[in-house]
Amino acid sequence: MSAISTDTARMIEMLPVDDQRFAYEFVKKLVLAWDPNFSKLTLEEMERVKAAEESGFVADEDIDWENIGQ
Repeated sequence: MSAISTDTARMIEMLPVDDQRFAYEFVKKLVLAWDPNFSKLTLEEMERVKAAEESGFVADEDIDWENIGQ
């Protein structure tokens, strides 16, 4: 978790419960407005995808599942 995320969580925990709920709903609306179908990647996720793509993994569609192990 980034320092900003950690600081934000700490500040939200200082609020009364009703205000915590409000803050949560507000952040949720921001995230949904930014990425309504949760398809965007964070920088960390992009780095992990790039590393996986460059690792020499085998794509699912490249495997002959009917004849695997023969």
